[in-house]
Amino acid sequence: MVKIKEFRIVMPMSMEEYEIGISYTIMKMEQQNTNSKEGVEVLQQVPFEDEKLGKGQYTSKNYHLQSKIPSWMKGFAPASALTVHEESWCAYPNSRTVIKCPLFSKCSLTIDTVIRPDNGCSENAHNLTSEQLDAREVEVVDIASQSRDYWSKVISAPNVDLTAFRSQRTSRGPLLKGWMDSCRPVMTTYKLVIMDAPIWGLGERLEDCIIAGERALFLACHRLCFAWIDEWYGMTLDQIREMERQTDLLLKKTLNKPAKAGSKHDGKRKTLKEEIVAVGSCT
Repeated sequence: MVKIKEFRIVMPMSMEEYEIGISYTIMKMEQQNTNSKEGVEVLQQVPFEDEKLGKGQYTSKNYHLQSKIPSWMKGFAPASALTVHEESWCAYPNSRTVIKCPLFSKCSLTIDTVIRPDNGCSENAHNLTSEQLDAREVEVVDIASQSRDYWSKVISAPNVDLTAFRSQRTSRGPLLKGWMDSCRPVMTTYKLVIMDAPIWGLGERLEDCIIAGERALFLACHRLCFAWIDEWYGMTLDQIREMERQTDLLLKKTLNKPAKAGSKHDGKRKTLKEEIVAVGSCT
């Protein structure tokens, strides 16, 4: 059974600021979670142009995070088989991410992201059909909240109390009760997670596990995006792109991975349209 869950993550910043802040946060988290044995391997970061999304940046990554996989899942295969491959097409303010794992080749996980300058009030940001709307579950994620589930523990992000945090450079915060209704500027990232695991006896458990993991990652990443606002506030997109190039090299060096053919920041990539066809009815 295909599961559709939409996470609405409200942020105390403008859409322009968020584009800088979330890119910075992802890079910093990847550096903190990469060592000589496991972490994030950036394979490609190149421009793309697609008739649906327009122009943007294509990114291909491998995640070697075997120590963070639940023990019940490790029993199915050796650690090497649990490497996760991610492809993303980002044409801000919209993007699509497709995540695959060789061990579960029949499974599909897509994350469609739409960003809007509101506080989570758009009821159909993804233009879903009536059938998809009936199947969709919606959760508004408060970045001022904290979770203590399995995934939140293994992500092990720095713990910052956003109900007490105040940015020195922007004077934003603390995020007190009701902040999503009163803060300005404000924007929301609408993340539509579509998970299909057609595996008899395991599918539902795997779907719930992966969606819970995505939720924990969304929460940790967006909490830190605001907590680190004084680090990235005022940066430009050109500075972010240069940081991405440097981070790519740093991650490869840390993981002791040689540079692969096609890993430079240019070249022809598979289009989003081709990936949509591959994903098929699950989207």
